[in-house]
Amino acid sequence: MKTAVVAIGGNAILRSGERGTVEEQRRNIRETARHLADMIGVGYDIVVTHGNGPQVGAILLQNEAARDRVPPMPLDVCGAESQGLIGYLLQQELTGVFRERGMPHTAVSLITQVVVREDDPAFKNPTKFIGPFYTREESKVLSARKGWVMREDPRGGYRRVVPSPEPVDIVEKEAIKRLVFGDGHHVVIAAGGGGVPVVERDGRYVGVEAVVDKDLASSVLATAIGEKFFIILTDVPYVYTGFGTENEREIGEVSLEEIEDLYEKGEFPPGSMGPKILAAIRFLRQGGESVLITSPEELLSALDGGGGTWIRRR
Repeated sequence: MKTAVVAIGGNAILRSGERGTVEEQRRNIRETARHLADMIGVGYDIVVTHGNGPQVGAILLQNEAARDRVPPMPLDVCGAESQGLIGYLLQQELTGVFRERGMPHTAVSLITQVVVREDDPAFKNPTKFIGPFYTREESKVLSARKGWVMREDPRGGYRRVVPSPEPVDIVEKEAIKRLVFGDGHHVVIAAGGGGVPVVERDGRYVGVEAVVDKDLASSVLATAIGEKFFIILTDVPYVYTGFGTENEREIGEVSLEEIEDLYEKGEFPPGSMGPKILAAIRFLRQGGESVLITSPEELLSALDGGGGTWIRRR
């Protein structure tokens, strides 16, 4: 059996300039589902992870707009809502492709809890912008009324910032392992948006007001279920050095040590490729064997040795 954890980027669900209608998201997801089905068709069973930034942002905006009529939900609950929303669309579109092609597979989405440490330094230094924009006056009121940390967003206005702690484990890992490595053809959708961050208190898991990086959570998920192959799908077919400059060069195959050296030299910006490379490094350092970074369109070709950036632990 060939297996992999596949992290799909936000562009696979919602593209720049789109409003975020369900029709737009279905169209994008349907195209992504076809590429994933191509991979499954050549013998892979996969776990799919995904982002949720625009979707959870919309839920938070609805929270605020209707707060005087409907009790607003905390951030962890909103994250779970977004997992259900996107998981449902992925399930439907994948199932549609499977039926078109006569494939015996079933797509299953799991509301996934990701364990973080309560003493993580991120809780004392929230940095992740979430939710709608506010004026300075509104931000002061919200800070006083709700205890939110509000900061000026470089794009204008004020927004809430929350912690982004390090993921350390996946609560549902055993269920995911049974589905993926069992005798059925299950495509598991998990850790959407980085999962719902939870901490352990008095023997129970408790949701916290935070967000977890999607790529890092995907890496932890892959390690937790014993997966050896991790795929990150993004909007470019390769990782590049000198990206966007006249010295831009694609990276084909590279060792873990070589990519670590490039990462430490600041070759990959923190707002784009940086988190993906860090996730790849951590996965390989924790026992993974190979990482492929490419675009959905080039996935099948890359798996056949025809492209993409391959990072291997040697």
